[in-house]
Amino acid sequence: MKALAAFVMRGPSQAALVAAVTALLSILIPPLGLLSAGSIGLVTLRSGPVYGLIVSAVATLGMAALAWLSLGSPMPALGVLLMLWVPILALALLLRSSRSLALTVQVAGALGVLLMLSAYALLDDPGATWLTVLEPFRDALVKDGVLDGPASAAVFAELAGWMTGAFAAALVAQLLFGLFIARWWQALLYNPGGFGDEFRDLRLGRPFGVLVLLLLALLPFGDGASLTANLLLIPGVLLLLQGLAVAHQVRALKQARQAWLVGLYVLMVLFMPQTLLLIACVGLVDIWADIRSRITPSALPPGSGPRGPVV
Repeated sequence: MKALAAFVMRGPSQAALVAAVTALLSILIPPLGLLSAGSIGLVTLRSGPVYGLIVSAVATLGMAALAWLSLGSPMPALGVLLMLWVPILALALLLRSSRSLALTVQVAGALGVLLMLSAYALLDDPGATWLTVLEPFRDALVKDGVLDGPASAAVFAELAGWMTGAFAAALVAQLLFGLFIARWWQALLYNPGGFGDEFRDLRLGRPFGVLVLLLLALLPFGDGASLTANLLLIPGVLLLLQGLAVAHQVRALKQARQAWLVGLYVLMVLFMPQTLLLIACVGLVDIWADIRSRITPSALPPGSGPRGPVV
């Protein structure tokens, strides 16, 4: 990864090449989209807005040409520009100027909420719109005998009701993971270990926690996939990140083995809904309880200590 980050920082053409190629390949391999976002974020964090805009423009033109040759249409480049590169550029600029990861994370969450509320304002029934999109998939599964017709109709109707919030939450998660990759690359090149310290210190504000509690209080007044329930998916992503920051900091303070974190991430995959909810709850509690300050650190090796911020 360090070699790829160094290649990105060699010049705007190299950064644009990595961003365009990985974005196009993400159609087949979605995780590569994070590397595309990370490339734009890295050059913006390190070199500023002008450099970031130049790389984004060149990458858009390059991806448009590649998409036209391979897919017959340049439109995927426009979608990536609007949904991925422009937001990641804005978040990287905010992080560069504020040097506050917590503020940047909360602004990303606000963007997701704004996107979701816009969908509800522009569409009479977002769930019905998603159901129209999902219906061909259901028909194909029913035709192949994978699903039962009447039962699948109820399942897909319920799924469609959650899709607006899930889409917004997934977009926020993608933007933040792309930004984290950019910050990690920046630390690898210019301040080794700096991103780890910055992430472990991630602490969301109490006003954000109050907003989450208000949404939770309103949750019983809605039915199923209500607007409130969909909205909660977005702060859930942010709380999950704070919960993970708590886990990483506790491990660092107690000088525990790295396998402890590996086991945590394995549990997240194997028992996804339950483990994610538990970690998010830890993040919510930490807003007020400040769990990390209550942990007694183990003795650190001589000469070790916190690093300065990533610049």
